[in-house]
Amino acid sequence: MTLEDLNALPAAELEEQLTACLPVPRWVATVRDGRPYAAWSDLEATAGAAAAHLDDEELGAALAGHPRIGERAAGPHHNAAASAREQAGVDPADAEVARALAEGNAAYERRFDRVFLIRAAGRSAPEILAELDRRLGNDDAAEREETVTQLREIALLRLRQVAS
Repeated sequence: MTLEDLNALPAAELEEQLTACLPVPRWVATVRDGRPYAAWSDLEATAGAAAAHLDDEELGAALAGHPRIGERAAGPHHNAAASAREQAGVDPADAEVARALAEGNAAYERRFDRVFLIRAAGRSAPEILAELDRRLGNDDAAEREETVTQLREIALLRLRQVAS
């Protein structure tokens, strides 16, 4: 859909599209209520600013929409089509990569008590594994900030796919 189409969508339809990008009601309302957008850059600025900070409840809701890296979407809140597209650089049939991701995901979840999230689109499995390893060294505050940044990047990527 074009930006003009997005501007003209009924609120309920737009909310559905936006929730698939980032399932945070405050973010959805901010982006919805910012219409009409004259250019993609205006939409991106509003969406990016609204996703720059997430409270704990919003962070939990947003993470619930994402499967573990290396796993296919299976949960009721997962956006299966988007996740599969975004994780295309990770071959689930590669046993060594699958093992390394499973071990890294488990270590991350023990360390931070949440799923490891990264904008996987455009990244190879070795790049994702290197980031996972690096981020395991973060303190809690730095990792929370990186997780929010990754969620924002994913939301903007998905939003661009909606409004292109």
